[in-house]
Amino acid sequence: MDRIHAFQRAARTEGATERPRWPMIVLRTPKGWTGPAAVDGLPVEGTWRAHQVPLSGVRDNPEHLRQLEAWLRSYRPEELFGSSGCPNAQVLDCVPEGDLRLGASPYANGGLLLRELPVPPLDDHAVPVDSPGATQHEPTTVLGGLLEDVMAATAGRRDFRVVGPDETASNRLGALYGTTGKAWQARVLPVDEHLARDGRVMEVLSEHLCQGWLEGYLLTGRHGLFSCYEAFAHIVDSMVNQHIKWLRTSRRLGWRRPIASLNYLLTSHVWRQDHNGFSHQDPGFVDHILNKSPEVVRVYLPPDTNTLLSVADHALRSRDYVNVIVAGKQPGFDWLGIDEARAHCARGAGTWEWAGTEDGSREPDAVLACAGDVPTLETLAAASLLRRHLPELAVRVVNVVDLTRLLPQGEHPHGMPDSEYDALFTTDKPVVFAYHGYPWLVHRLTYRRTGHSQLHVRGYKEEGTTTTPFDMVVRNDLDRYRLVMDVIDRVPGLGVRAIAVRQEMADARTRHHAWIREHGTDLPEVAEWTWDS
Repeated sequence: MDRIHAFQRAARTEGATERPRWPMIVLRTPKGWTGPAAVDGLPVEGTWRAHQVPLSGVRDNPEHLRQLEAWLRSYRPEELFGSSGCPNAQVLDCVPEGDLRLGASPYANGGLLLRELPVPPLDDHAVPVDSPGATQHEPTTVLGGLLEDVMAATAGRRDFRVVGPDETASNRLGALYGTTGKAWQARVLPVDEHLARDGRVMEVLSEHLCQGWLEGYLLTGRHGLFSCYEAFAHIVDSMVNQHIKWLRTSRRLGWRRPIASLNYLLTSHVWRQDHNGFSHQDPGFVDHILNKSPEVVRVYLPPDTNTLLSVADHALRSRDYVNVIVAGKQPGFDWLGIDEARAHCARGAGTWEWAGTEDGSREPDAVLACAGDVPTLETLAAASLLRRHLPELAVRVVNVVDLTRLLPQGEHPHGMPDSEYDALFTTDKPVVFAYHGYPWLVHRLTYRRTGHSQLHVRGYKEEGTTTTPFDMVVRNDLDRYRLVMDVIDRVPGLGVRAIAVRQEMADARTRHHAWIREHGTDLPEVAEWTWDS
């Protein structure tokens, strides 16, 4: 122990970074050392002596029972227990009291040590939005700036870390690699160096290890974020299962204090894997999470930079949840200012009046709904096409940030009452829903709703390769032209009246296929598209 303490002092007070050879005591004993040497005249070896023979036939064989009693009495229980069977005072003198007890240690009940995380005001990092779609930003890059400030604010406390499988820079959280030389500065280091230095970003190419790191960090009263490629989050499916089960139980024990939530940032997602192709396309982690305890899980799909900031702020401040945030790292349009983003995220789902064509004088003819950054882009582009080609059509645009809002109120704390859902999506009008992941998930979440028979969901259906961004959505029928065609096909009577518009949309998809094969880039009308309010 003296040698161990010397190593610890050298590391903590003298700045030693070399890895010591830790001393240890190895005690090797034979199995069944104290058991009977022979039973029924036969020698007893190893495990048989310790476990099997004394317990075999003791109910029916008095000699075996005598041997078992002799063996147990060899431990001299009368020196340890009183006549009532309770441990004596000498034994109880060794039992720790209060916080020194294993189950009462604050390090085993981390909520006792938890402090509020000093998240900076969102206005310090929000991007200005004078009008929807007028500017573009990389959402995760802006989020990286906020996380940088959190690390700076916790420099002395050292109770916030970002973990991830070697993808922090790739996920555009570049602010965490600042060159200011501050004590909190994050560095990508081999795992052994992380144990000796002050790296606040911990990276190793093992999602399992990252999950274990972060779970232990949270359980001992600290805060953190797991940044990962969306497709590879599945690697920790079984581990997050256990954490969710633990949270569900611990929330029901009055003596357990809440801990910081387990927060996932899933980026480099299915719709923008231009160079990695099919191997990096799997949005199914959300499906997996939403099968779990509704009181614990939350799933957010912010459509732009400011909504990502608002969702991240909420997740980092929350307790006893598993928060999954899916956000893009590529430049994307800014749709909402920070105040609008706060209000929209608080609602979880709502209409974007500025994007639709309904005027409030009658019910909409169709609803264009969306969840996720790329589906939102395609939905707004489809709304713009409908405004241009079918201006008489009343179209409502609904954006969903909190996916659990789609569930009935009785199935999830965030679930919408039927009356609110019906008012938002209508009970009998066609709803074309552009969703980030597998489309059947939205059907599963909404199958009890009144208007479910009118719901048509577009999403990822395992079509993909190394191709252009727009080709990915075309291959999966999530593109703007297909969404316009879906509206025309589903609004009663519109198919006959708008046959020319539908044909123009189909021709645009054909031109797209020819263009990318000749030029290797998306159509100019797609690549250069901007929102025209």
